[in-house]
Amino acid sequence: MNALMGLCHAARLSNSPRLQRVLALLERGGRYSTRDIIARADVCAVNSIATELKANGIPVRCQQVGRGRFEYWIERDNQCTTEQSAL
Repeated sequence: MNALMGLCHAARLSNSPRLQRVLALLERGGRYSTRDIIARADVCAVNSIATELKANGIPVRCQQVGRGRFEYWIERDNQCTTEQSAL
């Protein structure tokens, strides 16, 4: 059991169409705003879904990109951050 599972009541990915829809979107690649995810996956509470996906072992990342604006993506093993690629 993941350490986050003890901190939140996360749905199991295998039993949650809501989590599955968001995961399918994020697996397409790229970054998605909260609004993008709400509209494309027909969900709400994107921050909670990201936490639930993390609790299910999915490496979801989030970054604030403006005042009250956040983007979500799945971190891939071969991705590097802008800071790393500048080295």
